[in-house]
Amino acid sequence: MASSALTGKLEADVEIKASPEQFHEMFAHKPHHVHHTCYDKIQGCDLHEGEWGKVGTIVHWSYVHDGKAKKAKEVVEAVDPDKNLVTFRVIEGDLMEEYKSFVITIQVSPKGEGSGSVVHWTLEYEKLHGGIAHPETLLQFVQDISKDIDAHLTQAS
Repeated sequence: MASSALTGKLEADVEIKASPEQFHEMFAHKPHHVHHTCYDKIQGCDLHEGEWGKVGTIVHWSYVHDGKAKKAKEVVEAVDPDKNLVTFRVIEGDLMEEYKSFVITIQVSPKGEGSGSVVHWTLEYEKLHGGIAHPETLLQFVQDISKDIDAHLTQAS
């Protein structure tokens, strides 16, 4: 069993103007469009195996994090349109140099009052050893991406 010092979970909420369905659609069915919204952070997302929006699909991300070009291959573990939820498990790439496991869950809910939504990000991970930092900068990275996607989705409104 892994030591609790090696496992972790980081969460963050980002308020956006777009609807839960619009934002969910970007990650569940159109992740290959994400780079159009934040090219400085995401260079691309390619379909490696399967179909967009389906559990078991494998996607390959190219991104810039902490000033460095990085790659990640992820398998879609869950897609729930009723909950506007999608979960990715990283299976290859730069994160696997420091983490034994890394799971990213994105769930979008209507804002309690008024229009808009709240994007809830959850990063669950197990570090390879105690010298690895918790991925706080990656949590900030996904929050920044949320804002970029929201600006793109709402620019026409």
